[in-house]
Amino acid sequence: MSRESTSGERAGRQPHGSGIFAGLSGRELRALLRGDPPTEHPNPRYRAHTNSFWLHLRPRTYPAATTWVTHTWFLGLFAVMLFVVELLTGALLMIFYAPTPEQAYLSILTLTYQIPFGALLRDLHRLAAEAMIVIVVLHMARVFITGSYKGPRAFTWLTGVLLLVVTLLLSFSGYLLPWDQLAYWAVTIGASMVQAAPLIGPELNLLLRGATEIGADGLLRFYLLHVLLLPLVGILLLAVHYYRVARHHGISLPASIEEGELTPSAHQAATRKIDFLPTLFLREVVVISASLLMLLMAAYFFYDAPLEQHADPSHTPLNTQAPWFFLWVQGLLKIGDKTLMGVIVPFISFVLLATLPYWDRNPARRWQRRPLALTMGLLLALGVGVLTYMGTASYGIALPPAVAIVEQLAPEEGEGALRRLPYAALTPGAYALDQPFPAQLSPDLRALLTTYAQLVNDASLAGSLPQGKAFLDIVERQADLKAVTVRIEWQPADATTPRTYTRTLYLHRDHNAAVTTRHP
Repeated sequence: MSRESTSGERAGRQPHGSGIFAGLSGRELRALLRGDPPTEHPNPRYRAHTNSFWLHLRPRTYPAATTWVTHTWFLGLFAVMLFVVELLTGALLMIFYAPTPEQAYLSILTLTYQIPFGALLRDLHRLAAEAMIVIVVLHMARVFITGSYKGPRAFTWLTGVLLLVVTLLLSFSGYLLPWDQLAYWAVTIGASMVQAAPLIGPELNLLLRGATEIGADGLLRFYLLHVLLLPLVGILLLAVHYYRVARHHGISLPASIEEGELTPSAHQAATRKIDFLPTLFLREVVVISASLLMLLMAAYFFYDAPLEQHADPSHTPLNTQAPWFFLWVQGLLKIGDKTLMGVIVPFISFVLLATLPYWDRNPARRWQRRPLALTMGLLLALGVGVLTYMGTASYGIALPPAVAIVEQLAPEEGEGALRRLPYAALTPGAYALDQPFPAQLSPDLRALLTTYAQLVNDASLAGSLPQGKAFLDIVERQADLKAVTVRIEWQPADATTPRTYTRTLYLHRDHNAAVTTRHP
């Protein structure tokens, strides 16, 4: 065997198992994890970027200033992490979900109460979805404030706006899938905007819902949008967005570095190259691990994905709201025409946002040199905040006094004080709130009855509920199930008989509540 062939075999031979670690030897891996310098020359860690598909996605080096936490706040990294969490948890949820009106709600109940860790899986998926919206918005705000959308990054900004739209649509399409009252009517409000679109509104509405009202066809369409079409579009846009950031123009330097008056040594320190391996890689592993742990703890200890009673197309709940991330659109609807405020204004807003780099011709990036752009951005943020508040049920909707009081205690959507009571605190009995409370009442129920009586008494004194009286009846219907009836009576001056408003809730020991309402 020739010397040349022997040396070639040695050069091409790699340590056992090195393919798993992108060609890095065990000695080099130990040095990498310890933060030690490379053990060979040339740097084998650069070779790993060529051998490994996953490492090849990342640049070998980054300018030091682009890695400052106060410049990026890891917002782009968090957005990708949450998107991956959504894909993984969503794939697991698909195993248990049936996209039909007859089985959808039951499958969610089965997942929540019968599948081990099913409730945690659903909570994690819902919480990550809502966190993803917040993170994407913050990421775009950071890019806007630092002026990083200008110049060669204009198209990257456009893909970012499209990713924001896809993120909103993913959450909106998933909102319907539990098939409860909260989801059904919130999506009904949102989908009605499509029908108001000029020229092709009815056709788009039929295409989205499958009928004039949301039913089996509409649920299946939303399901396919949520698990197939929108994730594929999101992956494609994310690939384009990431390629341009990682390979085309890189992460922008802070504006103070690009446009500031720095000494040569300071500029050199800010632009010196930092290897992705090991410094940035280990830092990202730590950040992602800590973030996932915090997300898991929040989903387990503090967050419960809402689930109301089964969807009832024949009964519109009081104070129905769009999903929180579209409340600003509902606020616009309270101002004017559905077509203008519900379709045209939001569409123009997103078009202006997407084309921002093309009409903002100021080349400066430092905030001191961009007073007009930053003022407009601040006004936009304040406007969205005000419109979001206007979109809530607490703005511009006047309920009858008795209905408003019961909504505070036992709203048709959401928990309310009554549902938050411990099941054991619901002592069966008939309580007239103008009479002394029994001594055996639990402190929680006593506090609720006191609040209830005070609300009715205040309304009676104000004249909105003349001679108002409050009642609460608790009946144990069967094992682990109690019926709680809230009743208010009052005597209007123009009526000969008292008026009554009643609402009954059926509360299970697990607080799986179903609500029936009888209006006066």
